[in-house]
Amino acid sequence: MANRALRILLDGTPLLGERTGIGRYTASLSEELASMPKVDTRAVAFTLRGWRRLRTVLPHGVRARGMPVSARAVRQFWLRGSFPQVELFAGPTDVVHGTNFVLPGTARAAGVLTIHDLSFLDAPEELSPSDALLPELIRSGARRADAICTPTAAVGDAVAERLDVDREKIIVTPLGVDPAWFTAMPPNNDLRSRFGLPSEYLLFVGTSGPRKGLDWLNEAHKTAPELPPLVYIGPGPFMVNDRSQDAGYVSDVDLRSVVAGASALVLPSRDEGFGLPVLEAMACDVPVVCSDVPSLREVAGSFAHLVPYGDTDALAQSLGAAVEERNAPSNSIARRAHAASFTWHRCAEATVDAYQFAVG
Repeated sequence: MANRALRILLDGTPLLGERTGIGRYTASLSEELASMPKVDTRAVAFTLRGWRRLRTVLPHGVRARGMPVSARAVRQFWLRGSFPQVELFAGPTDVVHGTNFVLPGTARAAGVLTIHDLSFLDAPEELSPSDALLPELIRSGARRADAICTPTAAVGDAVAERLDVDREKIIVTPLGVDPAWFTAMPPNNDLRSRFGLPSEYLLFVGTSGPRKGLDWLNEAHKTAPELPPLVYIGPGPFMVNDRSQDAGYVSDVDLRSVVAGASALVLPSRDEGFGLPVLEAMACDVPVVCSDVPSLREVAGSFAHLVPYGDTDALAQSLGAAVEERNAPSNSIARRAHAASFTWHRCAEATVDAYQFAVG
């Protein structure tokens, strides 16, 4: 193995369909790995429909492997053991990387698992019926994994304690900010018209799940009528009123413009594994308000307004302060420099360290 590149097989299933944070993580990681001669990267998709499309969404140089298998069916098998081993239909590999909480069954390959957060333990009742077995499956995968990647040290510490795994096999692989965010421009008139954007707006980017704290955000926004309207971006649906709107899912290019034009970005989550929108907003010099939870505190540092989760008055006041900050920026350079310290190359290098640890 010393004389050849390390053969890596990624779970590329998150690349299919509308991409949420895990899809963007998998895409950016695979692009960086494709440029690194020390690894030979392939990807596999577990889905009955659409697995052939994987080859069209992978970066140049990353080969696709796939079979029309039901993810739900193979997960049932992997709860009981390693069959079916992924090498049976993807070929020999040195490392199998489960990018989305689930570690595929392997024959000889080392296993690396990314655990993005522990929301599946904190609120299992919020899982969809199709994910009812996810907590047990993740526990099983964490035990089998030779290395575990987490986006923050906060998640790493929680995984070690709550899943009872050795902290030494957990490697922190912080996510990155695409360079395009640093040159993002506010939306032009055409884009404003297409999404119905007001001249000033507060922005939430993410999914509409219960852990995102949107009820709290709505209550805080309601108590402060002087605040700009609230715009939601992401796979909804979102509950809206006469001072908020659901702009739906937008492309990456449009998203950068919408974020760059916001008065402030708000991420009021009860729990986050990383909180990528926080850094992306900072990169285009937009003030950030987020809940004071361990991962967001770690990622945002001193460059965001941190609010105790559930404190409605504090959230309303911080939103107001962020809007004022947008109109009179004082720490623009430091905020952007902080975001620039998070790169996808750094994420990929740390992930390769996890691969080498796993095979070592």
